[in-house]
Amino acid sequence: MLRAASMYYLQDLKMEVIARHLGTSRSTVSRLLKQARASGLVEITLRPSSSRAPGLGRSVSAAFGIESYVVPVPDSASHVERLTQVSMTAARLLSSWFDSDMVMGVAWGTTLASVSRFLAPKPTRGASVVQLNGAANMRTSGVEYASDLISSFGSAFDAAVHHFSVPAFFDYPDTKDAMWRERSVRRVLDMQARADIAVFSVGAVAGAVPSHVYSAGYLDDEDVQLLHAEGVVGDVCTVFLRADGSWQDIALNARATGPDPDQLQHVPRRLCVVAGDNKAAPLLAALRAGVVTDLVVDEITAARLLESANR
Repeated sequence: MLRAASMYYLQDLKMEVIARHLGTSRSTVSRLLKQARASGLVEITLRPSSSRAPGLGRSVSAAFGIESYVVPVPDSASHVERLTQVSMTAARLLSSWFDSDMVMGVAWGTTLASVSRFLAPKPTRGASVVQLNGAANMRTSGVEYASDLISSFGSAFDAAVHHFSVPAFFDYPDTKDAMWRERSVRRVLDMQARADIAVFSVGAVAGAVPSHVYSAGYLDDEDVQLLHAEGVVGDVCTVFLRADGSWQDIALNARATGPDPDQLQHVPRRLCVVAGDNKAAPLLAALRAGVVTDLVVDEITAARLLESANR
């Protein structure tokens, strides 16, 4: 029922296509959709004002060659309201995609913390959730914040949890290279490399609501000045990106513990969750870096994204 409803309402697939995916008949799919509405699994809300979301979704998908899910929100919606709606959609998609014997990589951050609150329990067997980037920083440990977030994903799916007990950024690249040879660290890195799904957001350098990596003691003033000098617009998994999606020669990335775009591209499904039009620039950079296969984004940010891409 959940799979049929997700494909029909979230992915806009026709009943005939869903029937082929599920190995059943069109009439069975129709019955499953009716049951989903009757049971409350699906709630339908009518919005009196017209929404640009469907058209924006098609435009984003066509422009970047990805699957996009544009969440309709009023222009007057607060940042919290936009984040809530986007998080609910992302949580539903993850529940429909993630299953037994799969590995999900999760990057910590404000957006993913919100997604975690809307995950419906879905017991799995042999599944794992692995933290994608380290969390300790120079002011606080940062570990408890990330640990609770990753654990909430594991609890939702009854999956084994693998924490990544390293700093978000090492002080020296040589220290990172040495740690990456440790067996305890290699075990987590190997689990990351096995991920079937990676879920993350983008961090924005600027904006009214600063991303967690820029506001919680992970960078000192010299680091921030260096990022501005390098033309950095944001990050994915604490790996910094310029507007054109380049990242390889940014000095701070040699000390970052998150997977870089080349490593992320080995994950079959990469879900990026974004709310807030201040994140349009880093989202465009992430798309240009090729790290996104699926995108959940609010309507206003999607419009800003397309405007930025067409300049």
